[in-house]
Amino acid sequence: MTNNIRSLPGAFPLHQDKTYISESEWVIWKLLCRPIENLPQNTPQELCEATGGQISEARCDELIRIANIATLTGIGTWIARLLAETGYDVNDVCDKPANVLLDGVNKRLGYNLCNDATIRAFEKLQLQWRGEEKAEQS
Repeated sequence: MTNNIRSLPGAFPLHQDKTYISESEWVIWKLLCRPIENLPQNTPQELCEATGGQISEARCDELIRIANIATLTGIGTWIARLLAETGYDVNDVCDKPANVLLDGVNKRLGYNLCNDATIRAFEKLQLQWRGEEKAEQS
């Protein structure tokens, strides 16, 4: 499926990837021979214990949520990190109204990173994830 959402003018680049772990966290995962993409295969408690408590259970939970959100088509790690840091998980991202999610991100940041164009783009992605966009076009 092609994703035309990237080209919406004025929208936050929802597809863009940025590093979401610190250098020290990256070193720990490398020493443990755990690829970042595989974090969701464990619970936050298991990951925290595997790191010897060097990465908190709360941070492990956040990292797992980022990795899960970033698996959605059209979503990059940059917005996934912002959504996870706001407290959302992959189910919230799929099910909650886009304006609620992105308003939450804006409030947490203290400024409007996500505008109306971003909300419209996010709504289109949600329709794709739910398979509703094809039904609407029929």
